[in-house]
Amino acid sequence: MSDGSIPDVQVSISDAYDSGNVEFVSSERVDGVWTVHVRIKPDVYTALEKISHMQYFSFRATVNNISKPTKIVYVIDNASKASYPAAWTGTTVCYNTTDPEDSEAWFRNSTTRYVDGTLTWTHLHVYNGSSYFSYFPPFTYARHLKLVGQLQLAAAKIPHANVESLGQTLDGREIECVTIGTGDKICWIIHRQHPGETMAEHYAEGLLYRLFRLDDVEDPIVEQALQRFRFYVVPCMCPDGGVRGHLRTNGVGANLNREWATKGDYQAPTLERSPEVYHVLHKMDETGVDLFLDVHGDEELPYNFISGAEQTPAWSKRLESLHGAFVASYHRANSDMQQEIGYPPPESREEAQKYMNVATNQVSTRFDCLGMTLEMPFKDCESNVDPDRGWSAARSRALGASVLGPLLYVYPYLRDETEFWTTLPPEDAYVEPHDDYQGFKPLTKRLYSDVRATSSITS
Repeated sequence: MSDGSIPDVQVSISDAYDSGNVEFVSSERVDGVWTVHVRIKPDVYTALEKISHMQYFSFRATVNNISKPTKIVYVIDNASKASYPAAWTGTTVCYNTTDPEDSEAWFRNSTTRYVDGTLTWTHLHVYNGSSYFSYFPPFTYARHLKLVGQLQLAAAKIPHANVESLGQTLDGREIECVTIGTGDKICWIIHRQHPGETMAEHYAEGLLYRLFRLDDVEDPIVEQALQRFRFYVVPCMCPDGGVRGHLRTNGVGANLNREWATKGDYQAPTLERSPEVYHVLHKMDETGVDLFLDVHGDEELPYNFISGAEQTPAWSKRLESLHGAFVASYHRANSDMQQEIGYPPPESREEAQKYMNVATNQVSTRFDCLGMTLEMPFKDCESNVDPDRGWSAARSRALGASVLGPLLYVYPYLRDETEFWTTLPPEDAYVEPHDDYQGFKPLTKRLYSDVRATSSITS
């Protein structure tokens, strides 16, 4: 891409790497302070939603000719045009001055502000060289392939473990599915349908490291989980979009979490537009599903939360009780998970029916199973704040590793047709989520992180 050159101090802006997304606009010196302007490049146009999504960014700034620590202001000029402009408030940009592949070397820039439709922050460049800036620490395709390779080696030594490709993306990348376990219940966990939600694959890494004992630690919870479940884990649903630095779509503009069923005249999933969903759903039909978890990131809410299949045709007292018990157990297992804040559920069956092309709704109904969407924040996590790192790759991995306890907790009830909820403790009761937190009340209500608000909220 184009370079931005400033006399005396030279700053070169580049997104020419896996997951990069930004374009240089201009640079200027005002009152002795250098300012660099960039723009986020939009995803491929989405025919169903009639929008070009945009929010994720990642770029490299290389600075030359500085003789002392120098402050440079960075401005994303088109931040107001993002899919979720309201989400910029409270966002802190992630930065890395050493190795972008080292997820522990990413920190938060506390000077980040959303002002007059632009996202701006000031970075102190201490020496000549490169700094990286990103919406969230990347999970590159190279890291993905390294993870897959580690799992292949481990699977060769573990009975009933396998790494297979379910098919290829439109760019020719494999859609890997990792299987392990001998249990009688089938658990599917998929990650990163939206490629810019990189925390989702960090979550997958934490889960898979634990399941495959890649840390070489004896773990009785893992032993129990593998005896009770047969796991099918897709660590990255959308590698093509990930390499391109997209927020929500694959290489041809398909928002995969709207491709799980035909909607009106829009046929889905198809091999021509969404082979990722087509192949995964075909495999699910082959294996069946007793529990489904779809792992994402949310731009707006500063919390980890679980969204369910409320008001869909399969929703019942049984699924409501399973949902409540799972979320309560997850909260007990990891204090970064909480029960109250999240997407408000649909108010009617008719409202939910409009979103049967969403993975959780479709899978829950198709297999009459507990289906859930897990969301992690792009911002800091208000449950346990950390201004220096915010919600991080490491905490995403820890949240993934800690899901095994909640899975085991609900295992006995997954296909129980009795009124098992009458025997559960009161703290396991379903909690209907809301998005009114700490005095913040949204102006509009969204369903399933839909960009287009469904209704205005009146007091």
